[in-house]
Amino acid sequence: MDGRTLVGPRPPEGTPIRHPCEVLAIVCPGQGAQSPGMLSPWLELPFVANRLHAFSEAAGVDLFLHGTTSDQDTIRDTAVAQPLLVATALATARELLGDIAVHPTPTIITGHSVGEFAAAALAGVLTDEEALRLVAERGAAMAEAAAAAPPASMAAILGGDPAEIESSLAALGLTPANMNGGGQVVAAGPKAAITALVASPPPGTRAIEIQVAGAFHTTDMLPAADRLAEAASSVVPRDPIATLLSNADGKAVTTGKDALERLVGQMAKPVRWDLCQKAMVDQGVTALIEVAPGGVLTGLAKRTMKGIPAVAIKTPADLEAARELMERLR
Repeated sequence: MDGRTLVGPRPPEGTPIRHPCEVLAIVCPGQGAQSPGMLSPWLELPFVANRLHAFSEAAGVDLFLHGTTSDQDTIRDTAVAQPLLVATALATARELLGDIAVHPTPTIITGHSVGEFAAAALAGVLTDEEALRLVAERGAAMAEAAAAAPPASMAAILGGDPAEIESSLAALGLTPANMNGGGQVVAAGPKAAITALVASPPPGTRAIEIQVAGAFHTTDMLPAADRLAEAASSVVPRDPIATLLSNADGKAVTTGKDALERLVGQMAKPVRWDLCQKAMVDQGVTALIEVAPGGVLTGLAKRTMKGIPAVAIKTPADLEAARELMERLR
């Protein structure tokens, strides 16, 4: 089962999109959401464990080892973190969703950064195994590009005035790599400039360095995008079977070809999660579920999509609340 029909059948060509009063958003977390041992409780579920065997083979990564016993430094490695996150998102989403082709609720799907690959699989653009193969290539390519570039890092900026933040980053030669909304911007660029930003952040803000290996979502990642493009050339994507939002601009992607091209290019461009959240609100989302390892995106949603019920799936114990939320949308 590759999951291409899990979120509802594709309407006939040219059918206008009409949303009833209830719209479900399914969101997939990005790098940084991982934590040691996060897969341990999930392995008690046979379906998840079986999925992870197939995912490990597709990615060429021992997901059981890294999801249960590997330490924080090991799973921080981009080449490990990215397939681990996408595998966790997909395995837990499949456990939650099952075959909901007859579910009447329109579904919007999106993911943050590498989470876009899990979202693309849930929307039917890729099979789960294709997503894992491409993500393994992506993680290795980004790690290689970071190692070849001058020392670089990233830092989260919390609070403050957007105009002042933009001015401060420009003065330091830094890029706003993630515009996350909710008063959060992630800057990326030379290590020395990030150190200066953390030491003297813009007025009214806090800046916290993120433990990453490079300046992701900047032009430093262009060589990685070229390598991923070559790997993606053998994939034949399908058109989304649900509304799939892109990190590039928050807009819905309507063809598989466009979705795959955006996945490849996005690693060298800023993540506009703020626009994805705005699109979800504009399209009438009435409930949000963040698949495992959930928490980060749900926290952002509580600040920027106020009043919309949300469930973050962290362990199997959270599945009941997620299913209850979905049931209320029927």
